Amino acid sequence: MPVTTSPLHIAVVGGGIGGLAAALATARAGHRVTLVERAARFAEIGAGLQLAPNASLALDELGVLSAVRHTAVAPPRLVMMDALTGEEITALDLRGAAYTDRFAHPYLVTHRTDLHAALLAACREHPAVTLHTGHTVTEADQDGSGVHLHFAEAHAGLTADAVVAADGLHSRLRRALVGDGEPVCSRYVAFRGALPTARMTGRMSQHAASEAVMVWAGPRMHLVQYPVRRGELYNQVAVFESDRYTPDSDDWGTEAELEERFGGSCDAVRDALPLVSRDRRWPLFDRAPVDSWVHGRIALLGDAAHPMLQYLAQGACQALEDAVALGEALGRCADPADAFTAYADRRRARAARIQTNARRFGEICHLEGMGATLRNMLLASRGPEAFDDISWVWTPAPAPVPAP
Repeated sequence: MPVTTSPLHIAVVGGGIGGLAAALATARAGHRVTLVERAARFAEIGAGLQLAPNASLALDELGVLSAVRHTAVAPPRLVMMDALTGEEITALDLRGAAYTDRFAHPYLVTHRTDLHAALLAACREHPAVTLHTGHTVTEADQDGSGVHLHFAEAHAGLTADAVVAADGLHSRLRRALVGDGEPVCSRYVAFRGALPTARMTGRMSQHAASEAVMVWAGPRMHLVQYPVRRGELYNQVAVFESDRYTPDSDDWGTEAELEERFGGSCDAVRDALPLVSRDRRWPLFDRAPVDSWVHGRIALLGDAAHPMLQYLAQGACQALEDAVALGEALGRCADPADAFTAYADRRRARAARIQTNARRFGEICHLEGMGATLRNMLLASRGPEAFDDISWVWTPAPAPVPAP
């Protein structure tokens, strides 16, 4: 929705998926955008991610869905397996009529770098977006007319009409504005990466050929597998809870613990484990929901606003929803503070609900003993078209209807 009032100058802090999406949405709404990223170059780290239909819808509204689909895979099924017995617990059909009639947009899996590259290319092509790397924001001063950003490097400051803080889990701007301390460590850690599909043999090659998203659920651990980048790579994420976690040390969540936690798993999981990337361990964090997303002319977005555990696969999806809602609000409100308030009012409750339920789903996924047995029995009764429990996650809130 192009802006019908005088264009604003909006600064976006952070050049990840959320920041780029916010910059693109803001520019498409008719405003001028300057995005600053502290790294020396734009890049995304990590491996694969899942884009549920709410994310595909957001990408469509941002004009980049076709570019993302060029390398993404549309899996036919989302499958939950028992990591100990190797038996299928439940599955959802992601290509059938029941899915397409209900959600319209596809369920995709992609490499994080491919999604990031598509958003970065769209921002570079948009004449209203200016991108700067090597700019680390240290302070933000605001008054009734704008916000001034200070940088750690020898750059002149930047003054804009308003600022979007999309600077991630450890957001400096959130720390200054909200003051709720450090993110909460879940005591879980992930080892993740993507390997060439050609390297896989046996059961792993069969899973890759099926193109399904495989979730192997076990006691205090799970393994996720799916193909990315046109099926050329196979993404694997091994997650487990560490018994050795201490908040002031990195000597926990080690490879030895990984092997120990998955030691009793079925043959298919044990076959996959040696091929899980060990280059880096990723401790998993989130925060409790907060109401204070907006502080005058500064708004939080993505992980800076609502960091969440990955168990509903919604972290990037919710950042994309944020961006679309932000662009819509900036397209209809002349005052940036009013636009930010409208954006937060639309997004806050939904993001908080997903944050909270991501924790709960992680608990269900990691049950052991009788709890796992009961979980499997309940989920086994569901058919492949039973979307009722997840549809609220995959269906974003509609945009507000403009006043006549």
